[in-house]
Amino acid sequence: MADKFETSKSSGVHAQLARLEGSWEGMTRVWFEPDKVEDESPMKGTMRLVLGGRFILHEYQGSFGGKPLEGIAIYGYHLALGKYQCAWVDSYHNGTAIMLSESKREADVFSMLGSYTYVSPEMEQEWGWRTEIDFVNDDEVRITAYNVFPDGHEEKATEVLYKRVK
Repeated sequence: MADKFETSKSSGVHAQLARLEGSWEGMTRVWFEPDKVEDESPMKGTMRLVLGGRFILHEYQGSFGGKPLEGIAIYGYHLALGKYQCAWVDSYHNGTAIMLSESKREADVFSMLGSYTYVSPEMEQEWGWRTEIDFVNDDEVRITAYNVFPDGHEEKATEVLYKRVK
């Protein structure tokens, strides 16, 4: 497995993850309804390789509705399973929960699906949350998340368009 990881770091998926390393600034948009942006605000983030290049740690700060928010995500690729994986927390979306997400096996796009439970006095309902990360170019990254409704249909929830600053 060590040789496979070294190859991945030099020319595979882990080399792609390393492209995320740096300081980033951009705008984030949030939707509660299709075609209606609820909030648009600046976002700053840093992404750095951790644990010998096995993972990338994304820490970010921004706001929603004029109130501060911050978050942390750890992205990785499980070589034995052939899956992208993520552990994500933030001060707006997650409350006190940690969301775990992963891709399908051998996915050729950086797209991970997790789930969360919507809880109200009247109900408890399971929803999905799919996150995609794509490189616009070497200095721009788009992170888009979609709510996956209990019936399976998806709607865009958030999008951050980052530009590299360092």
